Amino acid sequence: MAITKLDLKGLKCPLPALKTRKALKTVPPGDFLEVHCTDPLSVIDIPNLIRETGDKVEITERAEGRIVFMIEKINRAMPSAN
Repeated sequence: MAITKLDLKGLKCPLPALKTRKALKTVPPGDFLEVHCTDPLSVIDIPNLIRETGDKVEITERAEGRIVFMIEKINRAMPSAN
């Protein structure tokens, strides 16, 4: 299990959610994406994105104007081609 860190401090909506979506595509299932943001709207946007992708937010921290999300990439079974 590996952790990929994504520094999105200083970016405003919708960039944190868009860059998180793009970064999640490169994270292998079972690994984590640690996202650091300063945009207060990311507490709404990123959890909504994770609901869409089917991944899981493990930890959300808020400290000193910074928001940290720990997102677990979930292994999805591929549908069979019958």
